[in-house]
Amino acid sequence: MKLTRLCSLLCLGAALVSGSLWADNLLGPQTAPSRPKNIVIMVGDGMGPAYTSAYRYYQDNPNTQEIEQTVFDRLLVGNASTYPAPVSGYVTDSAAAATALATGVKTYNGAVSVDIDKRPVPTLLELAKKRGMSTGVTVTSQINHATPAAFLSHNESRRNYEALAQSYLSTDADVMLGGGQKYFSDKLIKQFEAKGYRVLKDSALLEGVTQPKVMGLFADVQLPWAIDEPEARRLSTMTAKALELLSQNDQGFVLLVEGSLIDWAGHNNDIATAMAEMHEFASAIEVVEQYVRQHQDTLLVVTADHNTGGLSIGKQGEYRWDSQMLRQISASPTQIAKQALALDEWRSGVSGALGFTPSDDEFSALDNARMQGEQVLTTQLKKLIDQRSNTGWTTGGHTGVDVQVFAAGPASSLFAGHQDNTDIAHKLISLLPKAAKAKPEAKQAPAKPLEPKAAKPVEAEPEAAPQETEVKVEVESKAKDLIDSQVLPKEDVKPAAEGQSAASDSNAKKMDAKQTLQQAEDLLSEGAESQSAAPVSQVDNQD
Repeated sequence: MKLTRLCSLLCLGAALVSGSLWADNLLGPQTAPSRPKNIVIMVGDGMGPAYTSAYRYYQDNPNTQEIEQTVFDRLLVGNASTYPAPVSGYVTDSAAAATALATGVKTYNGAVSVDIDKRPVPTLLELAKKRGMSTGVTVTSQINHATPAAFLSHNESRRNYEALAQSYLSTDADVMLGGGQKYFSDKLIKQFEAKGYRVLKDSALLEGVTQPKVMGLFADVQLPWAIDEPEARRLSTMTAKALELLSQNDQGFVLLVEGSLIDWAGHNNDIATAMAEMHEFASAIEVVEQYVRQHQDTLLVVTADHNTGGLSIGKQGEYRWDSQMLRQISASPTQIAKQALALDEWRSGVSGALGFTPSDDEFSALDNARMQGEQVLTTQLKKLIDQRSNTGWTTGGHTGVDVQVFAAGPASSLFAGHQDNTDIAHKLISLLPKAAKAKPEAKQAPAKPLEPKAAKPVEAEPEAAPQETEVKVEVESKAKDLIDSQVLPKEDVKPAAEGQSAASDSNAKKMDAKQTLQQAEDLLSEGAESQSAAPVSQVDNQD
């Protein structure tokens, strides 16, 4: 009996050791630092919770019993509210949401990293650059669109595209990749080249780039839809190159990656195109996820700025959603419509691109739409796809639902649970390297709001003591809230019998709290810089 029990214990011990070794191999060496050297924030524009659920089913292998996990399932840690400043209600646009994610400040819809009084507020990328880090943006929209602009610049209106493009000269960003040729004149491009940038208009040339600084303008406005060029893997390729270039800085980097066209497809109520954009964004996340595995000093945070379209997986009381039908579609409705208008025998081409043959009634509706032009035919094709897949939409705009938060790497646990989008910014800023204390300087005039009639970009002046004190109180309050609720989660009181160990833990937490608060106070010395102040008659709140 004793021998049997001894053998059982030995087997159990061997199993525990084997399990421990297996876990170590699975998780990798436990040498990741508590604070990241590099930060990658990825934004799925318009990617509300229904999009990630739909993508799971879109990716499902029908030949297996299980529904396979996606990168979103794997990295999910929490969610975030997205409402803008009260002046704009509860439903945000991309500019106000990106400002919240980049600065930690709520503002009005249409604002690009200015507060409700149109005063510039410092962004995550600006603060990182001042700490000696490299910075970059990689997007599928134009690089001066609302989200990248809010991380790089300042303007009272997101619609001032030319002014925002001009303002990028003073950002000193190391990598800027996306579309937007339309907004960068030859004269402006020469100015970038004079500052040491290599400006590319052909994405094929990106592979040969080995050094920052680089600006890629690979389309007139947006990059092509992923569904129309599935082999290009544009966002994944640009993200991999950005990581390669930015990692050359020993001081670390901060990179923004945006799946911009998820939102654009959502505005169009185009489920087939949206799922293809989701797939490319997921592929880009996996590129960064692999980088994080290989560089355990890198933090990855993924979220959405808002939800677009009110996507519904199923509609009209029918308990069905046909994801496999969507996977058979080989081109965007826009592209299918263009091809149908160019051919007399268009029906076979439409059937081939859709992956199914429409019924006689469906072809009749398409034929009637075809006679009215490309836009009407595109709309009818989207309706047909929605009917076949049983996809629903509630709006062509945004909704106010919370969005999901995904994270991996050092300090990723800070983003667990519910938070506001401004909290994400405060946490990311708190994780930047500590700023060197500036020498005392003479007090100057307070910062001025962006002038509505200014024709050229202007810089905000350093703020005077009263404004600085006001901001200091706000930052200290935010920092204390962060310490209490996130950075140092409250724990149950330990019994006194734990003695010295509990006291030591308490002292360590107090020291961490003081360091975090000190970091928040150090932010006060950063100041806000105005990159652009182009005139605008009316703020456009729509994407």
